[in-house]
Amino acid sequence: MTSTTKRQRKKSSKRPVKKPAAAAVETLPLFDESPAAEAAAEPRKKSGAGPVKVSSENKIQPPRRNNGRSYQTAQSIALRQREISVSEFFAKNRHMLGFDSPTRALLTAIKEAVDNSLDACEEAGILPDVFIEIKELSEKRFVIAVEDSGPGIVKSQVPKIFGKLLYGSKFHELKQSRGQQGIGISAAVMYSQLTTGKAVRVITRTSAKKEARVYELQIDTKKNTPIVLDEGTLEWTREHGTRVEMEIEAAYKKGKRSVDSHIHQIALANPHAEISYRPPKGDPVVYKRLTDELPVEALSIKPHPYGVELGILMDMLATTKSRNVRGFLTSEFTRMS
Repeated sequence: MTSTTKRQRKKSSKRPVKKPAAAAVETLPLFDESPAAEAAAEPRKKSGAGPVKVSSENKIQPPRRNNGRSYQTAQSIALRQREISVSEFFAKNRHMLGFDSPTRALLTAIKEAVDNSLDACEEAGILPDVFIEIKELSEKRFVIAVEDSGPGIVKSQVPKIFGKLLYGSKFHELKQSRGQQGIGISAAVMYSQLTTGKAVRVITRTSAKKEARVYELQIDTKKNTPIVLDEGTLEWTREHGTRVEMEIEAAYKKGKRSVDSHIHQIALANPHAEISYRPPKGDPVVYKRLTDELPVEALSIKPHPYGVELGILMDMLATTKSRNVRGFLTSEFTRMS
């Protein structure tokens, strides 16, 4: 037997060896949280058909490299995108609300609290008695307190008024008023929290028959929601009213644009109010009430057709209760016969 035939027999006697299958590599999607994707995946989960196949577009891709530099992909950029709340935005841009300097921050906080007090008293038909106090803790740290004789605030509304931005009752009403957006006093609370980390203290009472309630609260800037740290009752001499106390980082100076000058101008513009002011330096000042008549209340008006854009007009048409165009024009606009 030749050597070539022996080699052929040896080759034919060897059994083919099966190679183990390569382990399946699971590729995780970058993100797929859309309602359409969840709706498509739900029937497959119930039927046991397995996970939904992920397209190559949603797979994690490494950053591109060019000339030694690393560049982001669309998927990696999408990972960093998220929604921000209005309070988180203003926390990083507080100069837009008037808290751009320590001197102006003190003036803005006092102004917003006093405006709320005057508005609350006038809406309830009460002659305003406003007490303003500024205590100096250090050269850059002050405690401000504003107290009024207004109608008070009901229990459910206190956290929202002081601990939530863009919350108020005047935004959807075309009416002349001191405030409208619902940002003022809650912005002052947020500034106090950002600069000192302290909670604001609110005391309010709605009538002599009810106890005065006290709150300590802060703002969750990530969600724009109030955080009530403490809540209880206490004895208070006022039958009704509200008192706000907050500690802020500011600077007290005298001059034309100081807090003293601003309170003097408030007293001149509101002769029906009695304002007591206790500055951090100097003697207390009392501005007596000069009249017992409240100012005439401003009336709400409707928009004029010339001042309404096309998009707003379409929204008004979608939400109107009128059944025809004639009724819509005469009921939703002013000076339309």
